[in-house]
Amino acid sequence: MKRAVFLAGAVVIAQALLIPLFAAPAANMAPRDLPIAVAGPAAATSAITAKLQAQEGAFTITQAADATAADQLIRDREVYGAFVVTPTGVEVHTAPAASPVVATLLGSAAAENGAKVVAVVPLPADDPRGAGFTAGFLPLLLTGMLAGILLVVLVPVPRARLLGSLGYAVGSGLLGSVVLREWLGVITGNFWADAAAVGLVGLATSALVAGLGTVFGNPGVGLGALTVFLVGNPLSGVAGAPELLPQPWGAVGQHLPAGAGATLLRSVAFFDGAGGAYSMWVLIAYAVGGLALIAVGRSPRPAVRPEPEPAREPVAA
Repeated sequence: MKRAVFLAGAVVIAQALLIPLFAAPAANMAPRDLPIAVAGPAAATSAITAKLQAQEGAFTITQAADATAADQLIRDREVYGAFVVTPTGVEVHTAPAASPVVATLLGSAAAENGAKVVAVVPLPADDPRGAGFTAGFLPLLLTGMLAGILLVVLVPVPRARLLGSLGYAVGSGLLGSVVLREWLGVITGNFWADAAAVGLVGLATSALVAGLGTVFGNPGVGLGALTVFLVGNPLSGVAGAPELLPQPWGAVGQHLPAGAGATLLRSVAFFDGAGGAYSMWVLIAYAVGGLALIAVGRSPRPAVRPEPEPAREPVAA
């Protein structure tokens, strides 16, 4: 009876902690040092710059010479969008592929001021609102975490766990890229680059969970699941942008497998890899660390039992 009450209370406390962890970032989305460019002659852009700076802490402004330079900043993932002053009026250039939420935000600002909206890096036609990318990324985390758990539970030899993690990563990258690209059409870009990004996400998540489980047992598996999904997913910014989350949590999320994986896959799928180098190294660090933990772990050895002595025949008196 006491154990049942204790378990029920523990689950209720966990629920009370998880609800704000998932809901608070989504409920408090707002620009926080969001990188934006302003393009055109300084005299013509001064009013726009002053209006953006009036929203203290909301935007980080980069001055660009013209529309071409602003668009290049967007393609390099230096900024999420740009206010461009042209001879015919103000245009708002956006990158829905970088963040549909930010593109909508900038589009609303353009509509209020009668400005023209230009999508410099649009989303695929099969996923015009980006919902497919967001929903399709979640299974990559779940299956990577599940692969790590199954390796700990079902594969007792660390060397075999190493091969299992690497094999899962290769299969996840190839098949995941086929499904996301060819079947659903939610990512574009080079197939092999997309497959490498998906595979690296799978390797980082599975190796981390398996490595922690190999060294620390069940508590390690729980810590891996906490890092990969329970904390990593709500802080990843995959549904919006890291700069829209309360800080420092948006920055923290980019140093976890989920946030780094989402950023890398966006960069590879839509921006030819621009802006994804740091995220790639974060994932590599998790993958190498997880594999190292698996390698130093020891397979459980059965206890050695003494062999029973052979029965002796009774000796006649």
